[in-house]
Amino acid sequence: MKNFNFKKFLPHILSILAFAIITLAYFSPMLNGKTIKQNDVMNFKGMSKEIVDYRNEYKKEPLWTNSMFSGMPAYQISVMYPSNWVRPLISVTSIGIPHPAAIIFLCMLGFYLLLINFKVDKLLAAFGAIAFAFSSYFIIIIEAGHNPKGYAIAYMAPVLLGILLAYRGKMWLGSIIAAISLSLELASNHVQITYYLAILCGIVVVGELVSAIQQKKIKDFIKPTGLLVVAAILAVLPNITNLLVTQEYTPFTIRGASELSDEQHNKTSGLDRDYATQWSYGIGETFTLMIPNYKGGQSQAIGDNKEALKNVAPEMQQFVGQSTDQYWGNQPFTSGPVYIGALICFLFVLGMLIIKDNLKWYLLAATILAIMLSWGKNFMGLTNFFMDYIPGYNKFRAVSMTLVIAELTIPIISIMAVRDIVLNPNILKEQRIKFYIALGVTAGLCLLFYLMPTMFQDFFKTGEYEDVKGQLERGKANQEQIRMFLDGMESARISIFKADAIRSFWIIILGAGLLFIYSLKQFNKNYLYLGLGIITLFDLWIVDKRYLNESNFVSKSLMDIPFEKSPADEQILKDPDPNYRVMNATRSVFQDASTSYFHKSIGGYHGAKLRRYQDLFDKQISQNNMQVLNMLNTKYFIMRDPKGGDAPIVQRNPDALGNAWFVNELKWVANPDSEINALSNFNPKHTAIVDKKWEGEVNASAFSFDSLATIKLKSYKADELVYESQAGKPQLAVFSEIYYPKGWNVYIDGKPGSYFSTDYVLRAMIVPAGKHEITYKFEPTTYYTGEKIAMAGSILLFLFIIGGAFLQYRTDSLRENATINPPKE
Repeated sequence: MKNFNFKKFLPHILSILAFAIITLAYFSPMLNGKTIKQNDVMNFKGMSKEIVDYRNEYKKEPLWTNSMFSGMPAYQISVMYPSNWVRPLISVTSIGIPHPAAIIFLCMLGFYLLLINFKVDKLLAAFGAIAFAFSSYFIIIIEAGHNPKGYAIAYMAPVLLGILLAYRGKMWLGSIIAAISLSLELASNHVQITYYLAILCGIVVVGELVSAIQQKKIKDFIKPTGLLVVAAILAVLPNITNLLVTQEYTPFTIRGASELSDEQHNKTSGLDRDYATQWSYGIGETFTLMIPNYKGGQSQAIGDNKEALKNVAPEMQQFVGQSTDQYWGNQPFTSGPVYIGALICFLFVLGMLIIKDNLKWYLLAATILAIMLSWGKNFMGLTNFFMDYIPGYNKFRAVSMTLVIAELTIPIISIMAVRDIVLNPNILKEQRIKFYIALGVTAGLCLLFYLMPTMFQDFFKTGEYEDVKGQLERGKANQEQIRMFLDGMESARISIFKADAIRSFWIIILGAGLLFIYSLKQFNKNYLYLGLGIITLFDLWIVDKRYLNESNFVSKSLMDIPFEKSPADEQILKDPDPNYRVMNATRSVFQDASTSYFHKSIGGYHGAKLRRYQDLFDKQISQNNMQVLNMLNTKYFIMRDPKGGDAPIVQRNPDALGNAWFVNELKWVANPDSEINALSNFNPKHTAIVDKKWEGEVNASAFSFDSLATIKLKSYKADELVYESQAGKPQLAVFSEIYYPKGWNVYIDGKPGSYFSTDYVLRAMIVPAGKHEITYKFEPTTYYTGEKIAMAGSILLFLFIIGGAFLQYRTDSLRENATINPPKE
């Protein structure tokens, strides 16, 4: 065994130190005790408040919360999985970089390790790592608070690294890296990013198979593939609890198939097509990869941007600045574009022309597929095919997110291009036409866009011109004023577009010029790397600061307590009985987690709410069906002050039905369509509407209404509800709790009972005569079984790592000895 060579590792240590310094420099306010105001984190704290309070009080997981959407599983909100021993490694690998800045550091670290595998010089790999990590989308998701997504993206490169190593002679080392990285990827808990990573890895593996067949080395493909399959299984096992409960929960959510028969053309076995593709990248919008403001950047008013307003008539500048959204793309709105760097785009095109490694074709295929899938509703042929025939694809919304694949593959090819030029500087002399083609496709296009902007795109959203014109006409503006305003809108947007088009042009010219001079003069390659790195960092840093800058940082105390009680909240919280629900009409009911911070809310904020509850909102709650709100025990409404005051007011609902009640009638209906439609005209106080699928289990003649019977909630926990009933004869009880069969069990005086669904979303059961204690407990066996498997899986994964490391070391030693002491002839 050789002595440890510190000098060999020093460049890597310095690179990691540089990544840490650059990360902390960008997020420097965090060093002064501030944190980022992340709206999704604030919403998370609202939706998870009841869960966290329960965890702190009872030292266990509730697995259910009643604070959102009248009740739902906590699985994709906040659940601890103590048997997963991998998740703590996220903090370890962050080396003390504060959250969420650690996301950018981990993106750099993972991509750096990937590039080193491609025999890339350390300094060039560091440049590539910075280019990857500072892609604008990664900064934007941090600003928004999509932290799990950020961590999942950070582990994409290491997973790909493990796969490529396994197929390139480091079978055990590659499998170890793949197992650890994939396990961390899954622990980050963003299944959509993991799904897109699987698409990329699948393309790469297929490419390796084709290569093995062509070279007649199929055995060399089978061995690492088998080991990678084992690694993948072991990566899954520590995360199995979360995966199992999510799999169990998904069919009951909006990501599962609908039970209703309307709008079949829009439905899939997962999300509805219009919902899944709502955030689709425009086909032309793809040019934001090279020109950030190709479609105006983020959705916000132009404001007092003097550069944008310079060609607007002076009398219209203020009006245009205040009234014009600077984004004119296809999406409903956006926090910013996906920009990977103008120079990176040039190097990508050049790389596709000069790189000989077949890997570029696998990566190109993945890039093209990702871009076309991101078009969503703008390219429905491919989108419909994937939604209808590719398993799992229709479970995810915001298809524009597929661009994360391109954000990984394009920088890889770009850095490989620089590597090949350094290895053979004459390549640009020998293939100068390819250099000019790459320059023309990128810098040339930027210049054309600058010189002839209206030739390539319209500067109004679809239908926007007519909408704005109509609004101005209704506002009594004359035709000249309308013309001036619309011309001003277009002029301002053209100025925004042209500024970034020429900016990208000069960035590409600088980088390409540096490469070209290097090919002629062949100066120290490290100067080339530094030059390209500085240009790219300067480019991305400035663009990123448009979306996450000092104005986004606030004191930690603001994020620790994200919502302040309003006078309305305080008034409601004085109610001595806390077991009621609140509807906050001052906010978008289904996009609001602030109410859940203080109350059990009718609404909430979540991307995987129960499908039946979404149906109920769409068809009944949104139509202000008070009977439905009564059965949901909506005791309080928070309303806007009709007198025009700033503070919201409280309206008490005297007809809220409470936590449980006895009804005197059971009404059978044929199917889910009939059940939800029946809610339009019924009195839940007297009637329970039940689907005929329960006829075999519910004896409608087994109860007889007793007007003197009582049932009340005796004690409340998120995962345990205890009622007390008193009746002279059997009764049909309706509970104002959301029906979910995978975990909720009912007990009558400690003995198991049965219940069924009623009124489309609620629970019901026949309660025997006499005095009884009825207890509902949330006891999902999947969670507890999963935790046992996860514990064993964590142990097996670490044993695999230790054993694999030993076997890789032994293999390398045998190879080294064979090289030093070749067999005698």
